[in-house]
Amino acid sequence: MSSAPAIPKQIPVAIPEEVWADIGELPCLLSVDLPLRKFTVRDLLQLEPGVVVETRNPEGSDVPVSVNRQLIAWAEFEVVSRKLAIRLTELA
Repeated sequence: MSSAPAIPKQIPVAIPEEVWADIGELPCLLSVDLPLRKFTVRDLLQLEPGVVVETRNPEGSDVPVSVNRQLIAWAEFEVVSRKLAIRLTELA
């Protein structure tokens, strides 16, 4: 019995530059998710400036990055020029 050849999960497709010109300006929603430990509606209602909320992630661990609710990468937080930023560490 012969087995079928393995099919790659994703086949890279070359997209012509003119196509990128058309879709390059489409808006998308980039989200960095912070999984919260034991967070309830009561906690949500009590949020105010200065409140510290504990996450499930250990300090220094990566957080998921999504575009339009689709996971695209993992990142870590850092401060750049006094602004909070993310540095991508792994593409999904």
